[in-house]
Amino acid sequence: IMGFKDKMSKYFTDAYMEKYGDRMTSTAGTVLSVKIEEKNILGIIRKLTAHILIKPDMGKGVVKTQYKARKWFKKPTFIDVKQGHKVIVMGIEGEKGKADSEVITISNIANLTTKKDLHPFDHNQIKKARQQATRMRAR
Repeated sequence: IMGFKDKMSKYFTDAYMEKYGDRMTSTAGTVLSVKIEEKNILGIIRKLTAHILIKPDMGKGVVKTQYKARKWFKKPTFIDVKQGHKVIVMGIEGEKGKADSEVITISNIANLTTKKDLHPFDHNQIKKARQQATRMRAR
């Protein structure tokens, strides 16, 4: 029997998957540049935008990512990310045809260099995913 909290959590998870499931993506690589902008509107609403360029471990090119946070009164937080750090980014690809279609909106970022996550999660999932990917390549 599921509790009310579990039901709500499942409902939101399902709604999120339905809306963004096909656009969910992840990338891993080395940070090329980090630019963090903070805006303060009358000291009431505080906005933080982080633009991070990543050179993926696999393939050529550069991946543009961004993280946006808004908070009332309190300062939004972001983890320490510097040039040269190894990171894994989980996020949502931009919609085709829109202005930011090439930018990945960060939902979570794991800094492997400093061993910090924006939102804590189970790192065993990464290991499992990597093992599966390696097995797929081996075939």
